[in-house]
Amino acid sequence: MVERNISAEIVSGYVHPLYAYSLDEFGDPCELPHSKGWILKRQIPDFPHHDAMGCYPFFSCLNWPALIDDCRAMEDDNSLLCLSIVTDPFANLDEKYLRECFHDMVVPFKEHYVIDLTRSRESFVSNHHKRNALKASRSLDIVPCQNPKEHLDQWCVFYQNLIERHQIKGITAFSKMSFKKQLEVPGMVMFTAKNGNEPVGMLLFYIQGEVVYYHLGAYSPVGYNLRSSFAMFWFAIEYFAANGLRWLNLGAGAGVRSDDTDGLSRFKRGWSTGTRTVYFCGRIFDRAGYSEIVQAKGITATDFFPAYRKAEFG
Repeated sequence: MVERNISAEIVSGYVHPLYAYSLDEFGDPCELPHSKGWILKRQIPDFPHHDAMGCYPFFSCLNWPALIDDCRAMEDDNSLLCLSIVTDPFANLDEKYLRECFHDMVVPFKEHYVIDLTRSRESFVSNHHKRNALKASRSLDIVPCQNPKEHLDQWCVFYQNLIERHQIKGITAFSKMSFKKQLEVPGMVMFTAKNGNEPVGMLLFYIQGEVVYYHLGAYSPVGYNLRSSFAMFWFAIEYFAANGLRWLNLGAGAGVRSDDTDGLSRFKRGWSTGTRTVYFCGRIFDRAGYSEIVQAKGITATDFFPAYRKAEFG
């Protein structure tokens, strides 16, 4: 792997510090000095230790070859018990390098659906999706929002619909304050769909370099009935291709380790030109402290990492 010159790097999207601070309800944002990525440092309940995790939905950084230096530094300074991350699907790395950084766990985690934006959308979008997109488009007006933060209240109304519809909990049940920061992150692109004068749906994306990442989408009940999502993704693909982006990352399916059978996976697969694997990675820096907590909690053999946080995720 070759070190990148990041002096002129345009920082946006998931690598921007403001995005990390949008998640500060779940941990203290800390920048890794070598790789220029961000992690969340967390107090371990009932113990005088801290661990850290990568930001949701995955860890992204400006200098992947330097991540190994950050891991060595964390081992030396003894301030963290362990670190876990999910890798960016467009990270410049391979599994061998990940194992050099993360000695305790490197496993394929999910397949992210991606779109090669150099291809015409008519050549790869499924017939099912095209039919639904063209039908929905007749009822909708879809536009990019020039100033996303002005639409915070409307977005929160739509997202609350999503939370209630899918019983969302944990880090993805973002607060209004979290969304306020997310909408201010450089690289944010927001689309709104209207049925007449009524907003019925919104999509959020982040641009990082030549890649645009789908972040979140939410709709009103009318938006769901009109199948607004089909028209909006159809529009977004063409919009980003016309603006010179190379790739669109749609993310993965539902669940902790999703497969390709859930509804969200089927929806994303219908738009995609391929997949990229993301990895779940874990490294223990303080083995004695880690073992102490595992034993104190009476945890038996598990592949969950860190083992002592398994109960937090059901």
